[in-house]
Amino acid sequence: MTKRHVSLPPEAEEGVDAFITEVDQRLSSDEDICAVVQDVLVDLFGDREAYERWQSGKPVSAATRVRLQGYDPCNATLESEYYAEKDEQAFEKSKYLQWLWRQFDATPMADNVAFALRFRSMLAEHLFESVGENCRFFKGISFTYGHNISVGDNTVIHDDVHLDDRGRLTIGDRVSISDSAHLYSHDHDIVDQTAVENFHTIVDDDARVTYDAMVTAGARVGKNSVVGAKSIVRGDVPDHHIAVGSPAKSVKIKPGWEDVAEPLEAGGENHKAERRIDYDLPDDLDVFDEFERDVTPPSKSAQNSQ
Repeated sequence: MTKRHVSLPPEAEEGVDAFITEVDQRLSSDEDICAVVQDVLVDLFGDREAYERWQSGKPVSAATRVRLQGYDPCNATLESEYYAEKDEQAFEKSKYLQWLWRQFDATPMADNVAFALRFRSMLAEHLFESVGENCRFFKGISFTYGHNISVGDNTVIHDDVHLDDRGRLTIGDRVSISDSAHLYSHDHDIVDQTAVENFHTIVDDDARVTYDAMVTAGARVGKNSVVGAKSIVRGDVPDHHIAVGSPAKSVKIKPGWEDVAEPLEAGGENHKAERRIDYDLPDDLDVFDEFERDVTPPSKSAQNSQ
């Protein structure tokens, strides 16, 4: 689709460029990341006066203190912080950057597309395992960690997409992930939901995952393929296929690619086991089971009592 080139007025462009460059340089330096994130958020939320008053020892309300403390990611916790198998060293940095990304999206400036896309693209270079050129990340994208995500060139990820990289997530070149889509890389045991397995999930070059679709852990969305709206991908979508439904089924090959594509019946093959990512837990881990359920089937309980 042909699009228009849109630019900010010169004075606004100068300010945007100066701000993004400054944050990028600070994140690339030896400066404490928590301090950088806190400083940036204090200014983005227009809270510098209250922050300086608090720092000088003047009284502030309890609510104001909590708000000001919350700009520092060292004073926050994320859901993924509780995951036992995470890489603690990698997560320490990614947590701080993820906090900046999330809180930025809560500011009015997050709706200024010309500014926000460039700011998130800069953050992605610090947060993701790798990110290509000319990527566009829209508002409300969430991650598990961020550091297990690889994104190619010229990819666009739209509003409210969830990128679960508890395992590993690879997104290729020129990919389009539409609004509210979810890409997963971990799965739970159907009996003991505290037992988690991680996988490598792939959305390959030129693929399109459309509105509110879900790609489950360990699946591959093939090159130049399409996943229809609200579909759930449980097996692989071959290159050049169009898959729809729940579970998603290949229903058509893109016109013009029939000679190079696998037949329709090849769609849905499950290669999840091949993409499993094993992990080890520390021997001294203090295990926390939030459910505390008895997962022993009734038949087993009866056998044990005899």
